[in-house]
Amino acid sequence: MILCVALNPALDITHHVPGADWAGVNRPSQVRDRPGGKGLNVARVLRALGADVLVLGLAGGAAGDEIRAGLEAAGVPSRFTPIAGATRRTFTVVDRVRGQSASFHEPGPGVAAGEWAEFIVAYEKCLAGCAAAAFSGSLPAGVPEDAYADLTGRAVAAGVPVLLDTHGEALLRGAAAGPAIVKPNLAELEAATGLELSLPDGSADHQAVARAARRLRGAGPEAAVVTLGPAGLWASTRCGTWRAVPPAPVAGNPVGAGDAVAAGLVHGLVTGRPWEERLRHAVALGSAAVAAPAAGEFRPEDYEAALAGVVVTQEADG
Repeated sequence: MILCVALNPALDITHHVPGADWAGVNRPSQVRDRPGGKGLNVARVLRALGADVLVLGLAGGAAGDEIRAGLEAAGVPSRFTPIAGATRRTFTVVDRVRGQSASFHEPGPGVAAGEWAEFIVAYEKCLAGCAAAAFSGSLPAGVPEDAYADLTGRAVAAGVPVLLDTHGEALLRGAAAGPAIVKPNLAELEAATGLELSLPDGSADHQAVARAARRLRGAGPEAAVVTLGPAGLWASTRCGTWRAVPPAPVAGNPVGAGDAVAAGLVHGLVTGRPWEERLRHAVALGSAAVAAPAAGEFRPEDYEAALAGVVVTQEADG
């Protein structure tokens, strides 16, 4: 079983419009209302890959109830520690004409010390028998900044490998606890290392990314995998350094693409895929997720088509 920890889940509301008019009235051609947030997106992708998953998190209020019901309807097992605060919502507008999207994320509820302690008890019980754990997303107010470090340390002590996908202080502290993989995007890696990682044209400076990934890996994780958007992935691991490039850019909704990548990485970790294949499948899942109508989804035909076009090359460590 893969444990997907979602400390700050959301009820995702996505509006698809034929062309957004930001100064007038918009009439969506499609509206989707579903459980969301990074951890839940990872769980849904893993479930679609045939993995045995369990979502563990914090939820409260009407949105929390909708998330529980939505996951149950989708066949994704979950155990949420109840909290007094109301679970947040996110709102995304997808402009089909421009091929662009805009997202609005509420900050999330506060979590009381007793609620966090109750979650830790549930987490400890669920670690037994886990093949891996995936920690994704931001920390809600009231949860300690070293929460991911604490959870990672407990997992490592139980022999459970961890994928960590977060940002800021939570990433730095969590990385020091020894996860198997950390998965920052370019901006998150830049903030974590203090290095300038972009060229004047806005594209990634791959030499600088390589240095920054090695620096982050030196802080404790076994591997640092950096998502570069349409440019693919850069991976610094104990087994070598790789770059994985997707086929031609895909038009659609990029929300959730990084979560699909995270799912591919943790799935490859559990199934024992070598790094080259692990990255190939992760990039293909990310590309397929962009083409899907909502985060946490992908069409098998898009995945297979992308998989055939992904190019993975091993890079010099220097």
